[in-house]
Amino acid sequence: MTPPGSVAALTESLRAGGYLADRGLSTAAYVALTLDRPLLLEGEVGVGKTEIAKTLATVLGRRLIRLQCYEGIDTNQALYEWDYARQLLQIRALSERSLQDEAAVDALFGPKFLLERPLLDAVRTGAGAVLLVDEVDRADDEFEAFLLELLSEFQITIPEIGTIRAEQPPLVVLTSNRTRELHDALKRRCLYHWVDYPSAERELEIVLVREPGVSETLARKVVAAVNRLRELDLAKAPGVAETIDWVRTIGAVGADDLDAETVEDTIGAVVKDRDDLDVVRAHVAELTRG
Repeated sequence: MTPPGSVAALTESLRAGGYLADRGLSTAAYVALTLDRPLLLEGEVGVGKTEIAKTLATVLGRRLIRLQCYEGIDTNQALYEWDYARQLLQIRALSERSLQDEAAVDALFGPKFLLERPLLDAVRTGAGAVLLVDEVDRADDEFEAFLLELLSEFQITIPEIGTIRAEQPPLVVLTSNRTRELHDALKRRCLYHWVDYPSAERELEIVLVREPGVSETLARKVVAAVNRLRELDLAKAPGVAETIDWVRTIGAVGADDLDAETVEDTIGAVVKDRDDLDVVRAHVAELTRG
């Protein structure tokens, strides 16, 4: 699919895909598409950083390739590995004479035995992919440095096979929850956008788009309650994802209003910390105000 020709067109495409982006986020995504630049999105958990990458893949007709980062991730898990189990079976199947054949040995390290991981997959797919590098802040400094080099060249050298490069780079979206500060070198390579909590009116609009069966009255009460929760001294303030989950949970229990009993029954959809629950239960009356 041809990328939208303007920021406004991309905003409408995202909306049609169920994602309501403000102009700043749409502009950042549009420039990333136009200039083939990685897009780094930072913000609190649950504000829609991962979701926009998924929606971009859908509206652009590209394949989403996701690399979930975590503490201890290394290049083998992100790039490629050899299928050692199949190689061992192949060795056992070969005769001793075959193992003396250089070509037969070389074949053990051919494409047939190569296991693609997300980064190699993205390089090979190129412009047909959206590469989501999720929660890059959870990886260590060494992996971040490796990632920086890959994003600069979009090519990978496999000693046994050679260099594989993308004719056109994929759209790359990196997300960070700021569990640690990313290095300036990575930030310089990327376009940057901070994804903040939306205004109450925009959050209401998001809820109504994502959950079209909910009444506007109930959705408005839930959004107001979530905004009050964000004003409390919580270890983890709820994001937009939790707002949507709360609306769904209220619907699942058959409630049609946000009263004290409904809050008690469903608060686990939006508050996920034991100490935070104690704080919230002391403010139930405030949450149920219209």
